Amino acid sequence: MAVAVLSVLALVITGFAWQSIDSLRNSLATAGGLGLGQGNDGAIDILMVGTDSRTDAHGNPLSQSELDSLRAGEEVASNTDTIVLIRVPNDGSSATAISIPRDSYVKVPGVGMSKINAAYGATKENKRLEEVESGATEQEAETESTKAGREALIESVADLTGISVDHYAEVGLLGFVLLTDAVGGVDVCLNNAVNEPLSGADFSKGEQTLHGPDALSFVRQRHDLPRGDLDRIVRQQVFMASLVGKVLSAKTLSDPGKLNELTSAVQRSVVLDEDWDIIEFAKQLQDLAGGKVKFETVPVADLNGMTDYGESIVKVEPKAVKKYVAGLIGEEPPSETTSTTKKAPDIDTSSVTVNVSNAGSTSGLATDVANVLASSGYAQGEVGNYDGGSVSESTVFAHSSDDDGAAAVAAELGDLATEEDPSLPEGTVRVVLTDDYSGPTAASESGSDTDSESGTSETGSSGSAATAPTPAPPGPPIDAGSEGPRCVN
Repeated sequence: MAVAVLSVLALVITGFAWQSIDSLRNSLATAGGLGLGQGNDGAIDILMVGTDSRTDAHGNPLSQSELDSLRAGEEVASNTDTIVLIRVPNDGSSATAISIPRDSYVKVPGVGMSKINAAYGATKENKRLEEVESGATEQEAETESTKAGREALIESVADLTGISVDHYAEVGLLGFVLLTDAVGGVDVCLNNAVNEPLSGADFSKGEQTLHGPDALSFVRQRHDLPRGDLDRIVRQQVFMASLVGKVLSAKTLSDPGKLNELTSAVQRSVVLDEDWDIIEFAKQLQDLAGGKVKFETVPVADLNGMTDYGESIVKVEPKAVKKYVAGLIGEEPPSETTSTTKKAPDIDTSSVTVNVSNAGSTSGLATDVANVLASSGYAQGEVGNYDGGSVSESTVFAHSSDDDGAAAVAAELGDLATEEDPSLPEGTVRVVLTDDYSGPTAASESGSDTDSESGTSETGSSGSAATAPTPAPPGPPIDAGSEGPRCVN
């Protein structure tokens, strides 16, 4: 879990025995060759990943008693169920940890559209099989495939957020348990009592102090929560805020026994990229206080999204995520009044026929967008699923590059890209929608999405009609300097 890395930072930020920190750095597991950035965008960006690994940071299998304490079964897996991008301005004045839901449906290099928590594991397994078939030993295949999985996750996060990742940190389940116990438990607060056997979460209402295994159940539960994984993210964030506050407290920093336990936990459970000079980074952060550490979550376009083949996903709009993340370097996000959306040309909309094709994973999107355009007076053409070539982003195609109708439609739908397609007759444009679309939609009145000429249903494989999306805009940030734990679901 990412809390382990926050504990490392908390230790070095407070100047904990520089000689001991140097020793800690030399004993940490490291990963190299990940193609990381250099903080050239005004901030140091750290990708912190929590895996469900059943080994320690050095690849050693966990003991049976340790596996039992995790309450996570013994299935071997490589999913990254906690993904946090932490932004630290180059002056070290603050830190913002941005959570990315595990089911966010994103582009994964070499895989295509996928849940982001599978980027690491799917890529790793593909690479492992490739290495074994090429004659590599199991250890060689494990090393190369792990590197490929990390690179794929880093690239996927960068593509979604528009941020170049500068440092990488990875923590397994064991580290979470060890760190929680090292500080004597972490205080949390629940709005209601819970008893959910899949995660082992069995807690009373109100404030309480949780230790290793119980704390792990607390942050892993997502079933029986009103907002599923988003409520789990909030739990993780309040837990991280409480843990950071406890690590930074005088009771921890003045207790050699607790510091030694923290150091031992970090050594055994954290993997950092090999180019990260943790002491140099600490010097930048030595004035950072708990109140300057905040936790946020990327905006979600549809919490209950569904792919065309019936897989449940969390839909995120890359444009909206990029805009949101860009505003978190000590600045306010750009306001609507400063939008760069182009002004639509003044045209007779009824003279433009618009074909709309869905090349993305959101069922019913083409019909919803066609309805938006029809309400603005555009003539409706063909509506259905896209069967053309590859399209990297939502685009409006027209006969010529200077077509006013295409420019007007592009502006109407949120400033989409435009491209020339001489095969289209003049007066007709084609809108091709991909998963990056974040413009206006309108629910279908008929409850069924049908191609106007072919009668092809634009639904998922289950045959169900599109439903209204359930957006989840970012909530108020969680502050690590707050007094007492915030009560959550």
